Amino acid sequence: MFATRAFRQAAAHGAERTPLIRFIGRREIPSNVDHSPHPHPASPTGSLPTNFGKGNGNSHTSFSSYRDSAQQHGPLRKSLGAQAASRLGPVEAPKGQYFDRNELPERFRRAPLTLAEIEAIETGGAAHFS
Repeated sequence: MFATRAFRQAAAHGAERTPLIRFIGRREIPSNVDHSPHPHPASPTGSLPTNFGKGNGNSHTSFSSYRDSAQQHGPLRKSLGAQAASRLGPVEAPKGQYFDRNELPERFRRAPLTLAEIEAIETGGAAHFS
């Protein structure tokens, strides 16, 4: 009811408002940025892995080379349609992992709903109070 009045007062005094966050110094882009790999500050050893950057197949010298060989729900390469899906490998879950709940052993599957439960869901529970 009085929200409009509060907004008008806030807008009228908007020129006097000062932000609570203050930044020190000018904004400027650094002239020299070091992009060379270095260990994380919290690394227990304080050094990069011994095979880092050797190019032995499982080590990458840059993020671009890593991304070219990385997989996340399939390959991330730019040319996905270049090869047939059958050549990407099996689509079977590894041992001990399942894609669907119905593939689990019987004791882990969901119990089927009874007719009473279905009716209670469909009526929102109103059938129990009639």
